[in-house]
Amino acid sequence: MGALTGKVAWLTGAGSGIGRAGAQELAASGATVIISGRTPEGVEESVALIARAGGKAEAAVLDVADKKAVARVGGDIIARHGRVDILVNSAGLNLSTRLWKDLTPDSFDYISRINLNGALYCIYAVLPGMRRQKDGLVINVSSWAGMYEEYLTGPAYNASKTALAALTRSLNDEECVNGIRACCLFPGEVATPILRHRPVAPSQQEVDRMLQAEDLGKTIRFVAEMPARVCINEILITPTWNRFFIGGPDMARKT
Repeated sequence: MGALTGKVAWLTGAGSGIGRAGAQELAASGATVIISGRTPEGVEESVALIARAGGKAEAAVLDVADKKAVARVGGDIIARHGRVDILVNSAGLNLSTRLWKDLTPDSFDYISRINLNGALYCIYAVLPGMRRQKDGLVINVSSWAGMYEEYLTGPAYNASKTALAALTRSLNDEECVNGIRACCLFPGEVATPILRHRPVAPSQQEVDRMLQAEDLGKTIRFVAEMPARVCINEILITPTWNRFFIGGPDMARKT
């Protein structure tokens, strides 16, 4: 019996990276996890990894930018399980054409729809049920760029991740009276597939020094296993070798 036995957790962006690692950890703690991601292959691989480890997992392929699809998937989960106890909004992306010199209104909208609107749609889908049960946890994966201005990540990513932090704070402000708590994670550099979309890829040596997805998975589990009376509002977590302080050749400003 794990600490989360009997709990139902829905994780977006869980076909890889932080979302997958979080799903593995929550399943290891006893939760039934619903895996959402945009690619069926990634989602099914995450489900298979959890099943092989003895956990309970279900697939729910989803593009969180599609508000109707989010409502449908959220409704299906509640119809099957009667509840969602934990929501982890890990879906997020960036583009290589991310700086002002390359940015377009369409690319800004695309990033924001995933990073910010998608999280809102998922919260909206589960919030009524959490209010009814007077209990619920939302974990939003923001970024170092959601707390500090950062050149490397670009204006659309920075704006969406900063807004995600504000969304989290407003949840705690309004919904604490309903037993609902929200945590915003602000990770520094993490070795996940999103690195492939950087204008200049970091070296493998630098990637090896970064946070790994499993580090964030353990952080998600830590937050989820805390008693319902505890709200961990925010966690800033970075590699010890913090290149946002130190810099790196792939992080240099371009003209």
